[in-house]
Amino acid sequence: MAKASKAITAKKPNVFMRIGLFIKQIIDELRKVVTPTAKELFFWSLAVFIFVLFLMALVTGMDFGLGKLVLWLFG
Repeated sequence: MAKASKAITAKKPNVFMRIGLFIKQIIDELRKVVTPTAKELFFWSLAVFIFVLFLMALVTGMDFGLGKLVLWLFG
């Protein structure tokens, strides 16, 4: 029974055919990509920059505050 089920399974294509299929699928996916306009790119970049600055300020504040707390507790 096990030998019969192995004979039914499909044989995998060779390595070069698999690589070709992979490259074809990559090209098909890249055709779906929508390039942003210059205005969209600017505003998304600005949003990311502001978000990173906000997180930097948050982490700096937490570091400073927790450092002062530890010095107050154990200093």
